[in-house]
Amino acid sequence: MEKFTKLRGVAAPFNMINIDTDKILPKQFLKTIKRSGLGKHLFTELRYTDDGSENPDFVLNKPSYRDSNIIVAGDNFGCGSSREHAPWALLDYGIKCIISTSFADIFYNNCFKNGILPIVVTKRQLHQLMEDAENGANSVLDIDLVSQEITRPDGEKVYFEIDEFRKHCLINGLDDIGLTMEKEKNIDNFEKRRAAEQPWV
Repeated sequence: MEKFTKLRGVAAPFNMINIDTDKILPKQFLKTIKRSGLGKHLFTELRYTDDGSENPDFVLNKPSYRDSNIIVAGDNFGCGSSREHAPWALLDYGIKCIISTSFADIFYNNCFKNGILPIVVTKRQLHQLMEDAENGANSVLDIDLVSQEITRPDGEKVYFEIDEFRKHCLINGLDDIGLTMEKEKNIDNFEKRRAAEQPWV
């Protein structure tokens, strides 16, 4: 998993509540087990019209936000089913950070496992950051995971809380496999000891 320490980018405003995982990635795209290639289907029902052309009113189709790597969203982002394909699609598109007042628990956990930083802020802070995001190409935010700060375009800093273990995993690029491999030496020693003590196993 790619390490996450700092991120600078354009924040796209998703001024909606209850954006569920089916909105993020509709069910017809869940057949694959590959993590790549799903970005083109991200927010399909919002991004495209019935004839397959781009919806010019959708935020990520607007010139100022095409390269956004941060989303500022309303309450309860990632609710609905527990599909891990949703963060896969977000990451494949290029979204590396989502800011909201609340997230669905499973989606929140899946973000950390896939290298996406979900940041929980207060309603007042979200209002300020949403206003920043609505400033088009000027909606640049700086995220510093180490210091746990968001720097707004005007220089004001917004502090956020994060679990220390999850922070450690993101900073060091450790998914579940990476965490296991950190114990590789201990695992090898255990296997050698068991083979010596119980050669019949």
